[in-house]
Amino acid sequence: MFKKVLIANRGEIALRVIRACKELDIHTVAVYSEADRDSLHTRFADDDVCIGRAPSRDSYLNIPRIIAAAEITGADAIHPGYGFLAENAEFADIVRTSNITFVGPSGDQIRQMGDKAAARKLAQKLKVPTVPGSPGPVEDAEAGLKVAEKIGFPVIIKAAAGGGGKGMRVAQDEEQFPQAFSLAKQEALAAFGSDEVYLEKYLARPRHIEIQIMGDTHGRIMHLCERDCSVQRRHQKLIEEAPSPAVDQTLRQDIGDAAVRLAEAIAYVGAGTIEFLLDEDGSFYFMEMNTRIQVEHPVTEMCTNFDLVKEQIRVAAGEPLSFVMNGNRLRGHAIECRVNAEDPSRNFQPSPGTITVYHPPGGPGVRVDTHIYAGYSVPPYYDSLLAKLIVHGNSREEALARMRQALDSFIIEGVTTTIPFLSRVMRHPDFIAGRVDTKFLEREPQLLQSATPPTVPAPSARPVPA
Repeated sequence: MFKKVLIANRGEIALRVIRACKELDIHTVAVYSEADRDSLHTRFADDDVCIGRAPSRDSYLNIPRIIAAAEITGADAIHPGYGFLAENAEFADIVRTSNITFVGPSGDQIRQMGDKAAARKLAQKLKVPTVPGSPGPVEDAEAGLKVAEKIGFPVIIKAAAGGGGKGMRVAQDEEQFPQAFSLAKQEALAAFGSDEVYLEKYLARPRHIEIQIMGDTHGRIMHLCERDCSVQRRHQKLIEEAPSPAVDQTLRQDIGDAAVRLAEAIAYVGAGTIEFLLDEDGSFYFMEMNTRIQVEHPVTEMCTNFDLVKEQIRVAAGEPLSFVMNGNRLRGHAIECRVNAEDPSRNFQPSPGTITVYHPPGGPGVRVDTHIYAGYSVPPYYDSLLAKLIVHGNSREEALARMRQALDSFIIEGVTTTIPFLSRVMRHPDFIAGRVDTKFLEREPQLLQSATPPTVPAPSARPVPA
């Protein structure tokens, strides 16, 4: 096992990794930018190193400084968390050539699945269903239009090296296609340094279903069931739950088997997530793979009673998987809400500032993963995630009730947050019934405003015993 792990990240995920390391009796190193000098991950790590100025390119994306921090502190492993360099194949390679273990897949595995067009080809080869689309990157609008006419409008143009909803444009018809194609290429180049794009048939009302997988260096790969991440804004997930209300045991097994086949094809090592679109008729299609731990991993942990981050570290140290479950160990239902410093009524405008009051919810089955505290200054340089509120119940109904009360008792003052918006979603009849898809918020724009939405009917009154 490792002696010291450097966490190449910040915020709540850095604290999450620190906690896992402490349970494994591993010393930790926090790296931080000048803007994060007072962040909690610097306080709870055994060592901390400032790696640069506030902008990410000068700190959390600066590979030489992170490697230097690992070397001067004697770290023998680096955990990348999520975001920043977590899916950077070059970083994974450099870490390993520096005689430091990368807690994650190899650079080659990241490359194989990080290129969406190449990943689609692999899925097709393995007979994993994919959304009808171009066989690979499309060179120009003229070639793209021919593909679009063949698969039928509407189509979505996606960055081949993309993720996080960037470099994606929808063309409803032939007239819209040239401009959408051009914009997607421009956005792809700006965001990822590559303007390669590919085309897919645009599904009208799909659900976003993803499978958590874990592989070890001994050739074993398992999946830990699905998460439903359908409540999104511009392809950014806002609410996640497990298991999905739309997936039965047969479908769970079929999607899980497809995910494991993909991971086995590249001998995947570590935690990863294989994402699918689930159409209204029950058909599912491979979308992409994220070769890292996900923001929403706690809902899987709550439903399987399994520590994914500790398992990541054990697997990276060469230990075999603790057990193999493949979807057979679900317990109850879990829901996660991402609490951001944003104003939904103003197009989710970021709201940096100083938190003046902080009171987290509690009670049975309530978990809060966060790095904030009263007096903490939310910097304007990074993602606006403040906390992840996760609840677990014996049933979906209990989890929903638990989430509603947890949101109602979650107090953060000093910055605008998404808590009221999340509370309204939890009370919307369609969400309560599990009737959501990736277009849910587009159809219900009133949820973004402060007006009171339809509420959960009050339980019928019961006679008071004499």
